[in-house]
Amino acid sequence: MASTTGCTGALADLDRWLAEHWDPDLTLEQWWARLADARLTVPHWPAEYLGAGASPHAAAEVIHAARRNRLPGPPAGLGVMLAGPTLLEHGDDPQRRRYLPDIVYGRTNWCQLFSEPESGSDLASVRTRAIRDGDGWRVTGQKVWTSNGQLADFGMLLARTDDDAPRHRNLTWFVLDMDQPGIDVHPLREMTGRSLFTEVFIDGARVRPVDVVGGEGNGWAVARSTLRYERQSLSAGAAVGGVPGRRGDMLSRRAGGLVPSGASAASGTSVAMRHRAFQTLVDVARERGQLSDPRVWDQLAELYVLERAAETLPQSRPLPLAGRPRTDHRGSVGKLLGSRITTRARDIGMSLLGPDGLLFSGDRSLNGIVQELCLFAPAVSIYGGTDQIQKNVLAERALGLPRDNVTQEKR
Repeated sequence: MASTTGCTGALADLDRWLAEHWDPDLTLEQWWARLADARLTVPHWPAEYLGAGASPHAAAEVIHAARRNRLPGPPAGLGVMLAGPTLLEHGDDPQRRRYLPDIVYGRTNWCQLFSEPESGSDLASVRTRAIRDGDGWRVTGQKVWTSNGQLADFGMLLARTDDDAPRHRNLTWFVLDMDQPGIDVHPLREMTGRSLFTEVFIDGARVRPVDVVGGEGNGWAVARSTLRYERQSLSAGAAVGGVPGRRGDMLSRRAGGLVPSGASAASGTSVAMRHRAFQTLVDVARERGQLSDPRVWDQLAELYVLERAAETLPQSRPLPLAGRPRTDHRGSVGKLLGSRITTRARDIGMSLLGPDGLLFSGDRSLNGIVQELCLFAPAVSIYGGTDQIQKNVLAERALGLPRDNVTQEKR
């Protein structure tokens, strides 16, 4: 395994490292192993947990370098973005040793089991119950808006464990094994035609005592950390690559077959397009002969500034904490920036397309990525905590303004 020093040198010249170590005939799992061994998957994590103790900017640099060279980037998904950092902050050493290596090497995929049909914005009111059963728990309830739940090996579960404890002290954060009886995952068809989100029905699924993270009854504090990482990740860059975990059926695929080429490098799903909106819309404007229009360049320049601003907000370096959680408002700022970038990209893209923006099939620019983004955009202002609640968080906790007692959402 490469040393921390070696990783630091690689970060100084990522293009050369990628050129020397890339082999299109590797499987995706083998390519991800090379990145992980070189401490390039999560370079901002501590060295003892497959990181390099590097700057929080380092992870974004690796993603940008992979995208620039049109190579599959490190494993993405909620394992790297949310579960790993949460375990580093609140988990114990056995939990980190059990789960983090597979996350870093892309061998497992994770989902987030927080929101419920009647407990979305007011997260502390979740009704899913975890009842003591021997030395573990039995879980019953329903979760919704679970991203890629059908592909997840493990879930980050927030459940009620004490009906008598005060609000915010009656919840526990669990690792839930998704491959067991009592878990039924149903994809939800969205306006885009895709099924990114799912609903999950849990009926008697079991959780081991070793999979309680942060202590019984401390789930609200742990969940707030998870949400902080989620909000920061929404404005971070997205790598081009495959789906982690065995259920995604991509680990054995040839890595060279996952490399985008030509204009397709700028297309893809609306989720990916949000992280390279400027370049995608430049391609749309060029394709439609509008690249020389000064009004178009004015709009694109505004989008470019927003994207660069988002890049100055690196994800926090996750560290095990012995005391109280950090106060960090970058997540709310990043979430609002990501939402703003999405809506601005949607508006610019639809303006470029004009009446053709009404076409969701047939002859479409860049395979209809702008039309899909237009349909997907409202979700970005809702998930991870709505834009309104992020403004409340900043107003109350960063600026010290009076508390808004009307809006109660997940904070």
